[in-house]
Amino acid sequence: MSMTMGDGGGYSSEINVTPMIDVLLVLLIIFMVIVPVTPKGLEALVPQPPKPNIIEELTPCTIVVQVLHATGGAPQYKINETDVAKADLLGRLTQIYANRAERVMFVKGDDNIDFRYVAEVIDIGREANVDHVGLMTPKIMAGE
Repeated sequence: MSMTMGDGGGYSSEINVTPMIDVLLVLLIIFMVIVPVTPKGLEALVPQPPKPNIIEELTPCTIVVQVLHATGGAPQYKINETDVAKADLLGRLTQIYANRAERVMFVKGDDNIDFRYVAEVIDIGREANVDHVGLMTPKIMAGE
């Protein structure tokens, strides 16, 4: 509301800013309510510390299939330091991964072995329903 001083009771040429301030305050409140609701950033899973009463035996161990060079020409196969014949490899891997939720297998080959033997082990792992196959390489020392 505008107030005029003087004798005249006519119209005032000044702008009444009270309704504009009211609209501005309403918009400010609306934006203050909306801004915290909008999502920000990426969703990331934070690693949780292990629970203290988990038994060590229930955690699955890593499966490493080794393809070792043998003197007879055909390679020697090992699953976690246990000797396995190539014919028994599929059966053993199927048995190991039958009740596992995490189906990850690592393949480690000797330096002087032909890669086709490593590829055969990867194929056998795929037949045994392994989801992820990783290749292990030898450590390279910084000083070498």
